[in-house]
Amino acid sequence: MSRDPLRPRAAYRHWTRITTRWHDNDVYGHVNNTVYYGWFDTAVNAWLVEAGLLDVSAGDPIGLVVETGCRYAAPLAFPQPIEIGLAVAKLGASSVTYHLGIFAEGATDAAAEGHFTHVYVGRDSRRPVPLPADWRGMLERLI
Repeated sequence: MSRDPLRPRAAYRHWTRITTRWHDNDVYGHVNNTVYYGWFDTAVNAWLVEAGLLDVSAGDPIGLVVETGCRYAAPLAFPQPIEIGLAVAKLGASSVTYHLGIFAEGATDAAAEGHFTHVYVGRDSRRPVPLPADWRGMLERLI
């Protein structure tokens, strides 16, 4: 079965650097697949905090993850610096789908790529709300 190639580095607008940790490896000697989902969450929310959009303790709205997925192409292991590329794939009225690429530091080709969708909801109501204009403006920079 053939599949589409993974996105190149140029497809991403923002980068987060992380170093793998000892407990990221599994018994097969590479980073376990579940760890990638934590990296996606970290990259998206770190960008939201850095952009001044997300106040974790009191902000409104908040993003709830409604879908995520990952394709793997090459192993990563401890100790290894990695780079996580972030881009907005789709900007809806109350939702954002992000594309994320996981690269070994300096590598041309992605080791994995994923998608991550947030639906933004009121902190108390937990019902979808339109993205505020300042959020939309900042998120458009990642398209």
